[in-house]
Amino acid sequence: MSYPVRYYCPHCGAVFELEREGYLADKSVTPYPLVGWEYVAPDADFESADGVRLVCGDGADGLRWIGERSEADDVEDPSSEAPCGRELYLSFVRFVDGEEVEPEPDREQTTIAGPGPSGPRGPDGPRGPGGPSGSGGFER
Repeated sequence: MSYPVRYYCPHCGAVFELEREGYLADKSVTPYPLVGWEYVAPDADFESADGVRLVCGDGADGLRWIGERSEADDVEDPSSEAPCGRELYLSFVRFVDGEEVEPEPDREQTTIAGPGPSGPRGPDGPRGPGGPSGSGGFER
């Protein structure tokens, strides 16, 4: 027997209902897919999948946006337009050999900055605390 279960978009907080079987255990709703999880559309047979790929505001079969917004602390941008039209992922708990599978960290990493300079830049670079003469700014 299926039941309407409520979730909210992690991007904008828009609340929606998804018709699903009661035996499915939720893992999370995230703005990104979990590594190793297989996702299907909400109108597909997601009972045999690892999760559901949703688009915030999409009125696919079994999915209903209810016109409310969550006030949860983890909503990315609660002041944005809702529904926002961005992707989100409902992930179910997975088991392998009777053990719950935890998601792997994403192997792709973003480099924010390079390693930095390997040493001083030279005469036109920054000067040390003593100024150009090394005397602390005092002249003799």
